[in-house]
Amino acid sequence: MKFINTIKNIWKIEELKNRILVTLGLLLVYRFGAQVVLPGIDAAQLSNLASQTDSGLLGLLNAFTGGAFSNASVFALGIMPYISASIVVQLMGIAIPYLQKLQKEGESGRKKINQITRWLTIAITLVQGPGYIYNLFATLPGEAFMLGDNLTFVVSSVIILTTGTIFAMWLGEKITDKGIGNGISLLIMVGIIATLPQAFIQEFASRVFESNGGLVMILIELVIWFAIIMASVMLVMAVRQIPVQYARRSASGGYEKNVFGSRQYIPLKLNASGVMPIIFAQAIMFIPVALAGLSDSDTAQGVTAAFQNIFGFWYNLVFALLIIVFTYFYTAITVPTNKMADDLKRSGGFIPGIRPGTETAEYLDRIMSQITLPGSIFLAIIAVFPAIVVQLLGVQQNWALFFGGTSLLIMVGVAIDTMQQVNSYLLNRHYDGLMKTGKNRKAVA
Repeated sequence: MKFINTIKNIWKIEELKNRILVTLGLLLVYRFGAQVVLPGIDAAQLSNLASQTDSGLLGLLNAFTGGAFSNASVFALGIMPYISASIVVQLMGIAIPYLQKLQKEGESGRKKINQITRWLTIAITLVQGPGYIYNLFATLPGEAFMLGDNLTFVVSSVIILTTGTIFAMWLGEKITDKGIGNGISLLIMVGIIATLPQAFIQEFASRVFESNGGLVMILIELVIWFAIIMASVMLVMAVRQIPVQYARRSASGGYEKNVFGSRQYIPLKLNASGVMPIIFAQAIMFIPVALAGLSDSDTAQGVTAAFQNIFGFWYNLVFALLIIVFTYFYTAITVPTNKMADDLKRSGGFIPGIRPGTETAEYLDRIMSQITLPGSIFLAIIAVFPAIVVQLLGVQQNWALFFGGTSLLIMVGVAIDTMQQVNSYLLNRHYDGLMKTGKNRKAVA
């Protein structure tokens, strides 16, 4: 009943209702576009491409695009070029003074950075587009290309793929502005969720109809899946609270000595880097395969086989180590302990027992290092957990992807963020109601 009442309250708030409808509508447009095949390709001939993306790194990419990759869709590259461009711009902001200056200019600087990211997205798409088209030439039979595999088809397809990525990026930005939640993250999450029903049906059919464990194994898998989701929620939500004391201001505007004001906390997240270490690590994991492909030696072929199997031992060992390293790296560049200490000092706050300034920055940095280690190990375990369930329980690979890794963490993180935004609307409306009539009032457009 409480859940039903919450849904009713959401529907009573006009602004929130409109934002949810806009979000659902734009997500529907994105999912529709993922089914539109590139002009000149026979959709009936895509079975070879679908089998190629059943597993491995291409299967992971196909999951992020919601099946658009295996459909040879106009959204085949999805929103991933924009994600790559955002990561590059963020990393360049550490070393390039111009970008550092833009980051400090507030809203105007943010708009310029967004514009740079958009142009870089186009450049990345123009590079990835031809690679995708030539992969189609190598995978699909000749009769699949109704207009032939000539230069005209390549150029037009690359333009369409680029336009599709830019349109997906526009949809994401519109969801952020006019809808609810982070639009880009929601597009990725919806793409991942789109492949979940088919993956579960295939696992169910394998267990039940092929006498491969039956309903008991399905129940065990669902319990493990629920447990790993709860563990992911704990990882996303866990924080270390650092107590902060603020001196009380005097009437003259200064700070009274030996008189303490309110106590607050600095929340330091256990996993401050989110899923970025996994994304960085997966990008690095493509490199050994690419380099090994330049040689025909037995060693190179062994490296290719080891790193193409995303459920193999060596792939996941290197993958886990890279995640731990990148967690420290990304946390170091995104949690500015020196700036936090300076802001705390300027606002008249201090950590009890710690001197303001440099000593506070060192203390915060030491705490971040201490909590990042268990956080990075926990993140690495969740990232390689799909390989664990494949090896121990014999779970099908498509279904195993939802037992951890980037897919599960993105779903959990985006769901929590969206629910928090909806909850803030409900709390604000409830607060207004208490100040007035005690009931939810109709929102003013």
